[in-house]
Amino acid sequence: MDLQLTGKRALVTGSTAGIGFAIACALAAEGAHVTLNGRSRSGVSAAVVRLIEAVPGARVDGVAADLSSAAGCEALTATCADVDILVNNLGIFDPRPFEEIQDIEWFNFFETNVMSGVRLSRHYLPAMKARDWGRIVFISSESGICPPAEMVHYGMSKSAQLSVARGMAETCVGSGVTVNSVLPGPTRTEGVGTFFSRLAEEQGVSLEQAEQDFFAHARPTSLLKRFIEPAEVASLVAYVCSPLASATHGAALKVEGGVVRSLI
Repeated sequence: MDLQLTGKRALVTGSTAGIGFAIACALAAEGAHVTLNGRSRSGVSAAVVRLIEAVPGARVDGVAADLSSAAGCEALTATCADVDILVNNLGIFDPRPFEEIQDIEWFNFFETNVMSGVRLSRHYLPAMKARDWGRIVFISSESGICPPAEMVHYGMSKSAQLSVARGMAETCVGSGVTVNSVLPGPTRTEGVGTFFSRLAEEQGVSLEQAEQDFFAHARPTSLLKRFIEPAEVASLVAYVCSPLASATHGAALKVEGGVVRSLI
């Protein structure tokens, strides 16, 4: 299927690894000119090389900027002034007992996971509306619907993203600009892999056993009973970013393996 993205300019935040990198690869493979983003120049440069290796002939560049602050967002938009597609993928997580989460951590999660998308969307949305075409996608999480006990601050930030995305969509009535959220479930990213490797070592079990225990106890409602691959999330995001998804607007689209037990 041709997603009709040739020539579109796309920015994917937090895209040097994991879901963000997979999304960037999917968009590049469909002909979009993709801008990668990460905090370090070395990380961004390495990701650009990896993407070109994965998608020969891809049009790709990168901008190093820490989007957890207003200054970082301004640095990015100063270099990447305009885009047709904005994927607000940047996100942090950190399992922590609720009683141990300090104020500064709550603010950091909100600044990074929520305000980065707010600030970038506020910059790029006016030009999208003027052109009467654009795509903004927030990469939220099933945790935005089912806040996890082990990461209450993370769940809060993901719920906030859903509200922001739907509210922004309401400002685009009758235009060719769409705003949506995509909700991945437990995904096999580098960060998750590191966390489970450490957990397995601490518990004295194999990595495979640690993962099985996770789906048996922490996410028992999963229908897949396995981690989602980043490319599986990226496939849905690429479609949502395309002209073919013109009637998908203001939606919260689940790609979480059936973890959320609801009809809608």
